[in-house]
Amino acid sequence: MLIGMGVLLIVVGGILHFGGKFLPLGKLPGDISITGEHGSFYFPVVTCIIISIVLSVIANLFHR
Repeated sequence: MLIGMGVLLIVVGGILHFGGKFLPLGKLPGDISITGEHGSFYFPVVTCIIISIVLSVIANLFHR
């Protein structure tokens, strides 16, 4: 089970890293991006909500 979870994490990480063109995660409307004189701040609010929903659905499928 741990090996399966590890492979799943590697696949999801690869999709998020290399699939930026196809999955606009991190660049969705509603993500907070503030750029100032001395630096910038970025917090992907909507992206976090979507990832949370997807992970909750996956957890519920495995729980049953």
